[in-house]
Amino acid sequence: MAADTVTPDVRRRMMAGIRGKDTKPEKAIRSALHRLGFRFRVHRKDLPGKPDLVLPKHKAVIFVHGCFWHGHDCHLFKWPKTRSEFWRQKISSNVARDHKHILALADGEWRVATIWECALKGRSRLPIEAVADSCAVWLESDESEMRLSGDETRAAA
Repeated sequence: MAADTVTPDVRRRMMAGIRGKDTKPEKAIRSALHRLGFRFRVHRKDLPGKPDLVLPKHKAVIFVHGCFWHGHDCHLFKWPKTRSEFWRQKISSNVARDHKHILALADGEWRVATIWECALKGRSRLPIEAVADSCAVWLESDESEMRLSGDETRAAA
C-alpha cells in the first residue's frame, strides 16, 4: 500500500471540504441556463437522487456529476492508490445508486441529463456556453436522456 502524501488530519480536512451540492460546476450550469431563460428548482428531495436541477415545465432533471465521485472514465478520474478496496466499493456503490435513480426517474416519466465535471473543467472542458446550448437543445427536444462529457478531441490536442 502506497503512503499518503499528507497527514491523516490534513486529509480529513481536505475531504470534509468537498461539497455535495452547490459545487462550482453546478453553479456554472445553473447560471448559464438561467441566462438562457430556463427556470428550475434545485435538489428536490421528493425525486430519486435529489437532482441538481429540476425543470418541471420540460419534465426534465439534470445531474452535474463529479468525475471522481461517480467513476467517470476520463482524464479527471483515477483510482486512489491508498485504501483502494474502500474506494472501489464507495465509487462502485455511487455508480450503482446513480443507475438506480435514473431508472426510477425514467419510470416516473422524467427525462434525465448527466453533465460530467470534465465537460466544465480540465483539459477537455467545453465553453460553458456550448454546454448550456447543448442542454437547451436537449430540453427543447423529445430525447429521454443526455450525457455530456468533455471534448476528447480537445484533450488530445
